[in-house]
Amino acid sequence: MPMVVGVVAGAVVLALIFIVVVFKLMWRVAEPNEALIISGSKHRTEGLEEGMGFRIVTGRGTLVMPGVQAVRKLSLDLNETELSVDCVTHQGIPLKVRGVVIFKVGDDFVSIANAGRRFLDQQKLMSERVHNVFAGHLRSIVGGLTVEDMIRDREKLTGQTRAACGTEMEKLGLIVDSLQIHEIEDPTGYIKNLAMPHAAAVQRDARIAQAEANRLATEAEQKAAARMSEATRDSEILQAGYQAERDKASAKAQQAGPLADAAARQDVVVQQTRIAELEAQRREQQLQVDVRKPADAKAYETRAKAEADRDARISAAQAKARETELAAAAEATRVKAAAAAEAEATEARGAAAATATRATGEAEAASAQAKGLAAAEATRAQGLAEAEAIKARAAALAENQEAVVAQQLAENWPEIVRAGASAFGNVEHMVLLNGADGMSDMFAKALTMGGTGLGLARQLLASMNQNGTDGGAAGVNGVVPPRSERVPVEQDKA
Repeated sequence: MPMVVGVVAGAVVLALIFIVVVFKLMWRVAEPNEALIISGSKHRTEGLEEGMGFRIVTGRGTLVMPGVQAVRKLSLDLNETELSVDCVTHQGIPLKVRGVVIFKVGDDFVSIANAGRRFLDQQKLMSERVHNVFAGHLRSIVGGLTVEDMIRDREKLTGQTRAACGTEMEKLGLIVDSLQIHEIEDPTGYIKNLAMPHAAAVQRDARIAQAEANRLATEAEQKAAARMSEATRDSEILQAGYQAERDKASAKAQQAGPLADAAARQDVVVQQTRIAELEAQRREQQLQVDVRKPADAKAYETRAKAEADRDARISAAQAKARETELAAAAEATRVKAAAAAEAEATEARGAAAATATRATGEAEAASAQAKGLAAAEATRAQGLAEAEAIKARAAALAENQEAVVAQQLAENWPEIVRAGASAFGNVEHMVLLNGADGMSDMFAKALTMGGTGLGLARQLLASMNQNGTDGGAAGVNGVVPPRSERVPVEQDKA
């Protein structure tokens, strides 16, 4: 029985070992930098055409049937190829372009399949193939550029080269990680000659800058030398000053003894003087306290007492006089009361009569005075008004005598007509011929007399105006008769 168990256990162990060995032979794992291409059976891989006949595995493990399927590895590492291409530029200048291309197989299944079909057994020739692709395209691109374009814009050359090679690299299953143009060699010296003007300008600027630097350095050295001289001078001046201070201090030190004695004596005198002044002030204050203030207090007391006695005597005398006055007044009042009682009635009656008479006379006198003043004021006002009126008429006459004469005639026209009609005042019986026409003629003649007077008045005013308005001046400066006295004269003229 134990033997059977041992045999069974050994068989199980051998079976397990066999299974592990077989699994180990069948299980293949793709490393991160490689792809497994399994062929020998029909497979369908995403992104690939149906029936390609191989399977691609990346980054994981897979089972492979030994003897039925073949497994090969395609490296996904970076590869590098050096570029050294002889080119001719658009200007016909030969150049040699040196650079480097870093490339690898693409990570997608399509790129891996393309690279596997082309480079699976020839991975060492991959760099040479890439070099040939880039060399051809680089020559074509350089032929369309100038040397200046290549020098000033290498990024443009790199970009155009990568773009031109992109389609072919994709067909090969490769991708370009980096393309760098390291150097552009110029066998003819074109680039060197091209740089000479700039180099000359740089050398010129460098020489100018050097000369300017030398000038600035010289100026700085001169300024530094001047500052050094100035510092030396200041130092010597300071040393001389310090020496003078030392000499002065030494002299003072030599005179310190006598000066100290004199200063000490001076301080003693000053202190004694101060003490004397303080003593005098103390004595003065003591005199104030002991003599002046008591004397002032005593004088004030004496003066206050004298004033109080005087006021008391005056008050007593006033009281006594008042008392005597009141007594005399009382006696006089009593005597008067008896004597004046009788006379008071008589006096009152006489005073009343006299008062009435006086009041009547005063009222009449005041009334007469008021009337006289009123008349005088009225006369004065009338005279002033007439004087102003005459002055105004004189001024108006000087300006426009026709208007003044017309106004005067208009104001006195009733009196003028009355004067003209007075010729018929003494006629008792009048016989008129021609009826109404005769009456009209008669009145016309009467009015003609007034018109004649109007003409005479105008002539008179004109002559007065020619003589300098003597009449107006006389009327203003002389005595002006009232209007009531002038009217008859005008009527007589009429």
